[in-house]
Amino acid sequence: MERRRRIGAYGVCLDARGHVLLVQAQPNVSVIGGWWVLPGGGVEHGEHPERAVVREIAEETGLLVQVVRLRDVVTDIDQISDPPGFRHHDRLIFEVRAIGGVLKPEDGGSSCAVAWFAPADLPGMELSEHTTRGLDLPPRPALVSRRDQIRQLLAEVPAPPPTPVSGARQRFAAYGLVTNPAGEVLLALISDRYPGAGHWHLPGGGTDFGESAADGLLRELVEETDQRGVIVGLIGASHRHNRRAAWTKSETIDLHGVRVVFRVTVTEPTPPKVNEEAGSTTDAGWFPPERALRLPLTEIAREHVGLLVSGSVTGA
Repeated sequence: MERRRRIGAYGVCLDARGHVLLVQAQPNVSVIGGWWVLPGGGVEHGEHPERAVVREIAEETGLLVQVVRLRDVVTDIDQISDPPGFRHHDRLIFEVRAIGGVLKPEDGGSSCAVAWFAPADLPGMELSEHTTRGLDLPPRPALVSRRDQIRQLLAEVPAPPPTPVSGARQRFAAYGLVTNPAGEVLLALISDRYPGAGHWHLPGGGTDFGESAADGLLRELVEETDQRGVIVGLIGASHRHNRRAAWTKSETIDLHGVRVVFRVTVTEPTPPKVNEEAGSTTDAGWFPPERALRLPLTEIAREHVGLLVSGSVTGA
């Protein structure tokens, strides 16, 4: 059975009364037709996720919004019928505020109904799983049951063999700004066979099919550095578009990476060691943040260690 992945960006938008903006896709538009969901949609190839949520909300609702912060990252899976298989969604939930535009009227020719709802209205509404998560509401039991059924089916169906990569590809990854009680930052050295070889990087990497961003990061943390961490916050999202990313010794691809970065603490640090064999990491270490900035760092590592040094992100 086929396995597909999709990266999406969605917005929690509140008005002055504290009412939340939701859209209702028509049945011929979405598999969740008839359900109310947060406005948003797919991140296009090469597009920053913040740009995607602004664009999607404008297209769906007529409102111009400004991104305030990344609120949550939600992973869910649904079944598809043509061709048969599963679709994995990585959904970035942003807090946004309206700064202009006019809400589309119900008869405005939109494929979605659009409306504001009071918090008291939400518990009785048909809301998708990522919408309940984004609004900090408990999911309906039927949604939880359906999610568990799909995950059980996914576990019982063997993964298809890898297919050759060509053309353009999107990749979703989760990384950690990881510190210990001494205030040292954890970094991983990229091996020679991978882009960025010889540079120190934030620990983390691509998530597996069916795996949440948080679970993927904690798994990568053990594989790359042998540390057991606790996620204490979500810093933000970024992207990197490399039209000629090295894939094999003789092949390059048009690679668009969407990354989220979590704040992580390791309360009982140990000497780092690399557990994965023939992976992307060749070494790992704890460094005082000021010293780390003198190392050859990837752009995402330099940015986030710099936040730590400046005090924009607090230490452990």
